[in-house]
Amino acid sequence: MCQEANYILGQDVIDAFKNAYETEQSVTGKDILQQLIENAQIAKNESVPMCQDTGFSVFFIEMGQDVHIEGGSLEDAINDGVRKGYQEGYLRKSIVGHPLERQNTGDNTPAVIHIRVVPGDKLKITIAPKGGGSENMSAIKMLKPAQGVEGVKDFVVETVKEAGPNPCPPIIVGVGIGGTFEKAALLAKEALLRPVGEPSSDSYAADLEQELLELVNKLGIGPQGLGGKTTALAVHVNTHPAHIASLPVAVNINCHASRHKEIEF
Repeated sequence: MCQEANYILGQDVIDAFKNAYETEQSVTGKDILQQLIENAQIAKNESVPMCQDTGFSVFFIEMGQDVHIEGGSLEDAINDGVRKGYQEGYLRKSIVGHPLERQNTGDNTPAVIHIRVVPGDKLKITIAPKGGGSENMSAIKMLKPAQGVEGVKDFVVETVKEAGPNPCPPIIVGVGIGGTFEKAALLAKEALLRPVGEPSSDSYAADLEQELLELVNKLGIGPQGLGGKTTALAVHVNTHPAHIASLPVAVNINCHASRHKEIEF
């Protein structure tokens, strides 16, 4: 899963590149989009990483309540898979064991693992390798409820504007609204798992996604920050009930290499 996620870009992302190519007005922007399409094809054909930053290994686990793991812990199994996948697949190891001492662990572990218990007897594992450049451009803010949807829009657009070329646009923007401080951030990251451009099932959120995408693309940052109308391929919004005194908003930016691999047992 670690290797395939880094070698094979989803068809949803490639289709988004192609659609953006047709509408992009910048000659340089069109050239960059074409190179991204070619890069994805080379990575797939030659089984090499589509980007030199092969990411922090982020896992989302949906574990059926009737599932029992035997022979060891699930967390240990995941980290063992990451260790083998990154070493045998010649993927870059980017993780330091302590955020301040900065000593590389040498095998891209430990992974970040989010586990949710769901009904049933299935185990679904999704890996989403997350590059450091785009992750660094993400942000969270505790808005006042009175700031409302306009405050949300202002924060999202300002975050993308400040990011500029740093997250390697065209980007996918995950937005989490509501919940608590940490829930909003998780909502934003989970929003990036949705197929690129697939609207939210909530009509209010879907309308907001479209408006935010238009506002972000009016910034003119463009592919790789060299100008154009394709700053973002999509904006995905997830929401959660909030406290009457709170309006948390998180923005998790993903670079053009929006990598995922999913398997269900």
